[in-house]
Amino acid sequence: MRVFADFNDLKSAVGTEVGISNWLEITQERIDKFADATGDEQWIHVDPERAAREMPGGKTIAHGLLSLSLIPMFIRQIIGLKGLRNTLNYGANKIRYLTPVPAGSRLRGRVSVLEAQDVPPSALRVTYKVSIEIEGAERPVCVAEVIGQHYC
Repeated sequence: MRVFADFNDLKSAVGTEVGISNWLEITQERIDKFADATGDEQWIHVDPERAAREMPGGKTIAHGLLSLSLIPMFIRQIIGLKGLRNTLNYGANKIRYLTPVPAGSRLRGRVSVLEAQDVPPSALRVTYKVSIEIEGAERPVCVAEVIGQHYC
């Protein structure tokens, strides 16, 4: 984990990769819980028997939004900020899903700081580029520009 002393220290990281998270296995149980939470119970996600017969690779695949929802966790594993009170999700500029995630795959996040701007009186709005990688593949699962607003 890279720990930043303050907002100025984090701003000095603009234009750089700040780190890579730990691997996380995407289990069928995680996929099923996400389907339950979102109501997206399409068979390609939740029916392993049908997927074995009809899906390329013979496995269910995770929801794209499940992959995207892991980004805050990946960022927290990679970046620490001293004095941080909280962070709000400010949105996203660009999201692309490039590779399906079969159940049982392992993912990790690679994070860069694209932009950081002061938001008076006491916040910093940071745009992160996050590439979600799947173990053993050349192409990422997802590439996204996400924005967090940090408060100290």
